[in-house]
Amino acid sequence: MPKVAFVFPGQGSQAVGMGYSLYRSSPAARAVFDEADSVLEMALSRLCFEGPEDELRQTMNAQPAIMTASIACLRAAATVNGAVTPAFVAGHSLGEYTALVAANVIEFSGALRLVRERGRLMQEAGDVEPGGMAAIIGLDRSVLDDVCREAGTEISNLNCPGQAVISGSKESVARAMDLARARGAARVVALQVSGAFHSRLMQCTTPGMAQAISQAEFRRPEVPVIANSSAQPLTSADEVKRELMEQLCHCVLWQRSVEYMGDAGVSTFVEIGPGQVLSGLIKRINKKALVISISDQESVKAARL
Repeated sequence: MPKVAFVFPGQGSQAVGMGYSLYRSSPAARAVFDEADSVLEMALSRLCFEGPEDELRQTMNAQPAIMTASIACLRAAATVNGAVTPAFVAGHSLGEYTALVAANVIEFSGALRLVRERGRLMQEAGDVEPGGMAAIIGLDRSVLDDVCREAGTEISNLNCPGQAVISGSKESVARAMDLARARGAARVVALQVSGAFHSRLMQCTTPGMAQAISQAEFRRPEVPVIANSSAQPLTSADEVKRELMEQLCHCVLWQRSVEYMGDAGVSTFVEIGPGQVLSGLIKRINKKALVISISDQESVKAARL
């Protein structure tokens, strides 16, 4: 049997209207949105469906909103395709928490509280130490390392061949963008984020997240979860807790994560949640893989797993 991996998107994939078609058509998806509204004591579903966009984009809102939309997709798909057990699950940054719910490591309600707090702390960190991020496309890794050293930035995402993201203070990111252009980058794009995620500027989030994680209940993963910070499988609750702390201030090794799953025999990757960012990255990493995106009612009905 071909091996399947479920992957879950991170921040930046949010869009006003996400999940609405599923909410209207799938009782399983509707239950997810209703639970999120109840757990967070806010109209998160309305924010997903109607916006406003600037409010949805705020880190403390975007993170629980994306997780909720992704789990709604997952549970709606399960009612159509039955219970499909993936060989691995993985998520990009925030998506790692969604992957933990999919692997039955943590209940949806507990994960929702964690990502709300994570988003709040990350947004607060961006206010305390203003920072930014930029995508650098078409630059050799050795050259990018030199650029980061010279500008005082860090590599925060290694997404696919030729595509990385850097983080740092606003001044250092602007300097790095200029250097990257001068040294031959095909494209340099400033990202619309509230801080320098996955860098040392997120260090101030660690005490609050350590406390939140200590109060949450984790179980052993039912399927291996590929860790952002190591691109290796997590197979115990203690490993999961360490990873959630590690990924806050360290690089997301997405390319290596996908390569690990491919080397382990995965031939089909199913992106579950809003957008198709990960689908595009996976196609660049593993050209032989079948990539399926499930993001709304139409794609839930079309997917055959």
